[in-house]
Amino acid sequence: MNSTSQAPAQALAVVTLGENSVKLWGLTMAERVGRIALAANLTPVSAVPQGPAILSNAAHAWDPAWFRHIVTQPGMVLTLAGVPALAHAADAGQAARIAQAMTAGTPLTDSTGLIVVAFESGPTIENKQLRKRETPFLMALTPGSVRAIERASYFGAYKGVTDLLTKYLWPEWALVLTRICAKLHVTPNMVTAVGAVFCVIATVLFAYGHYWAGMATGLVFMVLDTVDGKLARCTITSSHWGNIFDHGMDLVHPPFWWYFWATGLAFWGLGYDTATFWWVQGAIQGGYVVQRVIEGVFMRQNGMMHIHVWRKFDSRFRLITARRNPNMVILFAAMLFARPDLGLIAVAWWTALSCLVHAVRLVQAWIVRSRGGTITSWLSEA
Repeated sequence: MNSTSQAPAQALAVVTLGENSVKLWGLTMAERVGRIALAANLTPVSAVPQGPAILSNAAHAWDPAWFRHIVTQPGMVLTLAGVPALAHAADAGQAARIAQAMTAGTPLTDSTGLIVVAFESGPTIENKQLRKRETPFLMALTPGSVRAIERASYFGAYKGVTDLLTKYLWPEWALVLTRICAKLHVTPNMVTAVGAVFCVIATVLFAYGHYWAGMATGLVFMVLDTVDGKLARCTITSSHWGNIFDHGMDLVHPPFWWYFWATGLAFWGLGYDTATFWWVQGAIQGGYVVQRVIEGVFMRQNGMMHIHVWRKFDSRFRLITARRNPNMVILFAAMLFARPDLGLIAVAWWTALSCLVHAVRLVQAWIVRSRGGTITSWLSEA
């Protein structure tokens, strides 16, 4: 199955069938499904309605990506070992048949008019929210499977297209912290707030040339910056203001880090002359803004599709493009040779080169459209 999600045509009732006391991220399946339904502006109910509905089997745990997909697919039934785990009943008759099988824990006896998709067949869907194509997890929820499901849930919440540190270095650290936060009922906004404090401390340390301490403090912030998002997705506690708080911090703080890194050079006796200071800052700060503008223009002109998911090249370049984390790798390497000044100059050149790559890709997209072509993600074409 290679299909993509569309917006739901109408609101649906969502019901969880069966009893299961096992909790995932501190939530029963009824509570979890209820939160997912409310986040999608749907209505969780306690009984099978006389009409279209989304039905979830409490004996199974599934990735929210399946929910977003199945909402757009009336008549679809996702099964595990033949037993319906999640389904979109198009009418009361389908709902009754699916509910009977879910409650009994048996395969459907009558699949007339239904699209039965066996999880074992490896169906894939495009997750536009997290920029990846995958087979989201679906597992039987038992006391012995909780940790495996939480791990699958956590990694399922990761963006497929991101920078190299977030993709390869942070995951295991952040998983431990996410589990601790969920167990202690720490909210994502609390994590973001603590991270913000570390971010400010790192900025001050950079300003006074305490680069190693600043990078250590910044490392804590960068890991927490991963944890808050994963915690929100795993516990289904994402909020509009939480999203603004998190992404606002991500957007605003990098220019301050690069500016105060430059001023801190004076404490090492490596301060730039005036001309060098301003061309370095111009390249980094200007490039940061230009790159963001290019990304925004590309999205608006191409159905809100991110520039980094157009072709495989774009997704791979996102690993190292001049954003905070790749830039910190450059600065860390420079600090190994006690040359923070050369590190920031390298960041300036890398920012300029990254801007050039993005500008070329934007122009290439214009050329494709001018010739009658369409811009689609390689993820949706997989």
